[in-house]
Amino acid sequence: METEKMSPLSDLLNLNLDTKQIIAEYIWIGGSGMDIRSKGRTLPGPVSDPSKLPKWNYDGSSTNQAAGDDSEVILYPQAIFKDPFRKGNNILVMCDAYTPKGDPIPTNNRHKAVKIFDHPNVKAEEPWFGIEQEYTLLKKDVKWPLGWPLGGFPGPQGPYYCAVGADKAFGRDIVDGHYKACLYAGLSIGGANGEVMPGQWEFQISPTVGIGAGDQLWVARYILERITEICGVIVSFDPKPIEGDWNGAAAHTNFSTKSMRKEGGLDLIKKAIGKLEVKHKQHIAAYGEGNERRLTGKHETADINKFSWGVADRGASVRVGRDTEKEGKGYFEDRRPSSNMDPYLVTSMIAETTILG
Repeated sequence: METEKMSPLSDLLNLNLDTKQIIAEYIWIGGSGMDIRSKGRTLPGPVSDPSKLPKWNYDGSSTNQAAGDDSEVILYPQAIFKDPFRKGNNILVMCDAYTPKGDPIPTNNRHKAVKIFDHPNVKAEEPWFGIEQEYTLLKKDVKWPLGWPLGGFPGPQGPYYCAVGADKAFGRDIVDGHYKACLYAGLSIGGANGEVMPGQWEFQISPTVGIGAGDQLWVARYILERITEICGVIVSFDPKPIEGDWNGAAAHTNFSTKSMRKEGGLDLIKKAIGKLEVKHKQHIAAYGEGNERRLTGKHETADINKFSWGVADRGASVRVGRDTEKEGKGYFEDRRPSSNMDPYLVTSMIAETTILG
């Protein structure tokens, strides 16, 4: 009976529309800084340039971004991606938010980031960011990790990282579906793998220049939220979803500049790390809510109150890879950002501190 009910709905969802019209799904970030919102609108034909898209508005009082007596917030389209759900010429549109007068609303971190990335000194260095987004899949009704015994715990960590098998990998169809959907959308997704804690996974946004890294991570998060919605599973970006002897979830951010990628770049990497150490507290304050529960000095983390760096050291605040050390150039990994960080804030802050600092 359930199959009979669902079949006509699937038919409707998969309709090939014999029209030039397309559906544009406008995506934005709500007032909490982690709640992703979206709504769709019909456009007369295909669009590939965000500047050609119309601005739109929404009720900011329902997203904790405006008062009820002056609730209109304006969406400015900023980046376009193919829609893996509706397919065809339909699109996903990453937006940021402004007042009717054209001022960025207080939670618009993208606008602040663009100012930094547009600085001539920053543009000249072509900053690359690669972000490793970890997340945890939870059962919807009990909010307990996928694959865990109800009200109980699985065996200790060890067998689950990059593992295969029904007793070790939980939620792979969601991960693979997300991977392919991101590739279809045109995102620079570089890979995906099971993480140390069972029910926890990771995907990576490959090195992307400037503001594009933030746009791509937010859209990848949106696609993941949509897929888990379809599957009746919750995706959690909490940095420490389960207390105790379990790994937390991070968004390790890999960074390099044009100068770091050239001969002698290792010396510049060390100087940049020195600048990060000076501003450790400011960065920690912007690197995600609840991060103190993750950055304990255990489970492949550094203590939140102490800055450290090392080669191949996953217990450090900042890690330099063996290849970078060997070649004398390359990139470094900031391991402090939590899984719920805002990539606009984190990427622009790293650029500001290391290039403009």
